[in-house]
Amino acid sequence: MIQFDEGRPPVTDERTDPELLRAHVDGDPDAFSILVARHRDRLWAVALRTMRNPEEAADALQEAYISAFRRAHTFRGDAKVTTWLHRVVVNACLDRIRHNKVRRAEPLPEDPDRSAELSVADESDQLEVKERRADVAAALNQINADQRAALVLVDMEGYSVEEAAQILGCAVGTIKSRCSRGRAKLVPLLVHLRESTTSTSR
Repeated sequence: MIQFDEGRPPVTDERTDPELLRAHVDGDPDAFSILVARHRDRLWAVALRTMRNPEEAADALQEAYISAFRRAHTFRGDAKVTTWLHRVVVNACLDRIRHNKVRRAEPLPEDPDRSAELSVADESDQLEVKERRADVAAALNQINADQRAALVLVDMEGYSVEEAAQILGCAVGTIKSRCSRGRAKLVPLLVHLRESTTSTSR
């Protein structure tokens, strides 16, 4: 398995992302590892929230790193390097999802995100929070991979619709449609959470 020094602190390097990617293509043995270390937290978050399973996410991320490492020469500079990297990661995740028909629900990560918009409970009751996160994760697993990826990027990672469209390589209207349909499918699956929240607030 190829390693890209994921466990080490990011190396201070004055070069920009495009310069690092170009240096990698030109043969610099350290440039790609530095680039990945610079953005690894966000890339891991996207992989984990898309896959819903830490082991699967780690495998997908490794496949994405290998793909990006080998295909760096195809980067044309028509988008940000980070956008390109996120696209590679999301595509690797979607490929794994489509090859695995049975998905196992995993609790959402504990770090704060925009999952509150999907009816996550008040942090005051940690057990209830974990149960609700598991419910949200299970619900996400019941919508198709494309809609899930769009919701992860827009509703959980905070990307704009335009940025999500760039990452997923599709039209803005397509992202809007996937988000709208995905949210519509989540509503009946999560209605019990809203009812519970309403009853406890009375």
